[in-house]
Amino acid sequence: MASTLKLEIVTPDRMVLSEDVEYVGCPGIEGEFGIMPSHVPFLSALGIGNLYYKLDGRNYYVFVAGGFAEVSDNKVTILAEVAEKAHEIDVERARKAQERAEQRAREQQEKVDFSRNQAALRRALMRMSCQDSGKGAGTC
Repeated sequence: MASTLKLEIVTPDRMVLSEDVEYVGCPGIEGEFGIMPSHVPFLSALGIGNLYYKLDGRNYYVFVAGGFAEVSDNKVTILAEVAEKAHEIDVERARKAQERAEQRAREQQEKVDFSRNQAALRRALMRMSCQDSGKGAGTC
């Protein structure tokens, strides 16, 4: 049994990460799931949240929003709409996005799309949480 698996995280703009890792934890739309070396092949939609991977016994974090995870041949391919390593996250920008989403929710105007606003708020909160997680356990 292999002790590592290949993790590749790709967005429409760039290759975010390509590493041999020990474990991957992903935010699926139905909940978090984990992938270890020699995992059976599968495909899952991703939600908004923090993906993490283990490398040399340390956890590293990447914020992801939307997309898919494919597991095949000891390789995890993440095709994400958005992906940012913890140290790349602009916390001030995320705080401002959180404030805007909360303000729109308070206004409760009919033209505010509730589910879209909730997604914007969740993205902001998860970005900040990913950046905070990255501080304690190493950076990406």
